[in-house]
Amino acid sequence: MPKPLSGEYPAYFEGYINQVEVTDIQEVVKLLSYPLTYFFLNLPDEKGDYAYAEGKWTIKDLIQHIIDTERIMQYRLLRVARNDSTPLPGFDENLYAQAAQANERTFVALKEEFKALRKSTDLLISSLTENQLMNSGIASDKKVTANAIAFILFGHLLHHKKIIEERYL
Repeated sequence: MPKPLSGEYPAYFEGYINQVEVTDIQEVVKLLSYPLTYFFLNLPDEKGDYAYAEGKWTIKDLIQHIIDTERIMQYRLLRVARNDSTPLPGFDENLYAQAAQANERTFVALKEEFKALRKSTDLLISSLTENQLMNSGIASDKKVTANAIAFILFGHLLHHKKIIEERYL
């Protein structure tokens, strides 16, 4: 399924979708999943509690944010792909980050959860047909296709990989 076009997703996701240079979602899974998962799983343990500035998230917070967001987007993907027309609510990433208390967890536990979730997301995307990926629904009061959600998932990972490389390592 080719890269989604403008209008298949809310404009504020444009940056995430543009992060993904591969133009077919099944190829995205094949080409990007392993290197992205490898990158996050191999972050140095001693950096888990590091924040690059006062008031910024630690890497543990960031990994927890990625986990929470991926879970929510995976659920949205499933619902939209299955042609469920029930509007899906938004979420406040900052409230989730506060409530998650990621810094009380071990970095190893966060990485294990991340690894399992990534595998689950890849299996879901790989199971979807082109027709299912073309389905659209409403999330955060905006129209979005299942295909766009799949690209957003990978764009979100690429976005945070870049932030970690630039500001945390």
